[in-house]
Amino acid sequence: MTHASTQIDDATLQVFDHHLGAFAQGLDELLKDYGESSTIITPDKTYRGLAEIRAFFKAFIDSADPAFWPAFKVTSKSTAGDVAYLAWEAKPWVTLATDTLVVREGKIVVQTFTAVSG
Repeated sequence: MTHASTQIDDATLQVFDHHLGAFAQGLDELLKDYGESSTIITPDKTYRGLAEIRAFFKAFIDSADPAFWPAFKVTSKSTAGDVAYLAWEAKPWVTLATDTLVVREGKIVVQTFTAVSG
């Protein structure tokens, strides 16, 4: 692994870790990881830009049962270059969910999200 690729991995991991921790700090903190050209792709809809991404996360956070957050558990987390992968669960609400993030210049430029409920 070259020094440049190690730096990319480190930068991706830094954004990834901030993203995971930002949920506890609120919507504004969460949105710091995105830019106006960011996109989140889900099975139901593609969200483009900060306004749509804000609406996506607001709906997600507002609809979560208070017991969801203590049940949240990361089951797999890895990075390769500018790509980060996360598998998680929050049983009984979510039996498996995956997120894939592409990080460039300190921002999530593309994220995919899929959740399976039990």
